[in-house]
Amino acid sequence: GLELSHCVGANSLGPAVPWRSGGPCKMKRVRTVFKPEQLERLEQEFLKQQYMVGTERVDLAATLHLTETQVKVWFQNRRIKWRKQSMEQKAAKLSQFGVIQPATADSTDIKDHEEDAVDVEL
Repeated sequence: GLELSHCVGANSLGPAVPWRSGGPCKMKRVRTVFKPEQLERLEQEFLKQQYMVGTERVDLAATLHLTETQVKVWFQNRRIKWRKQSMEQKAAKLSQFGVIQPATADSTDIKDHEEDAVDVEL
C-alpha cells in the first residue's frame, strides 16, 4: 500500500535530513511493489487499451486491491515505456536500411514532450 517512511536519513546511516532548514523532515514515499498477478492483469488491460479512466479504473483498482492512484500511475508509466519501446523499434528498423537517426530522436526527446511523464508514484 501507500506508506511513508520516516525522515530521510533517520536510519543508522546518519542524522535526519530536514526538508528545509528548520522545517519538518522530508517524507520519502515507499515504492509500490506489485504482485505478479496484479502485473499480469494490468498488462492484459493495457493491451486492450492504453488509457484507463473513470469507472473502469475504479473497478480495476478494486479488483486488484490497489488504489485508483496506483492504477493511474502504473498506466502513465506503462505508456512511457511503450512509447520508448516503439521509438527503439523504429530506430532499429531504420538502421537496418542504413537510415541515420537525427541526434534529437532519443528517449530524452520523448520525455520532454510527454505530458504523462511521471517519475514517482503519488
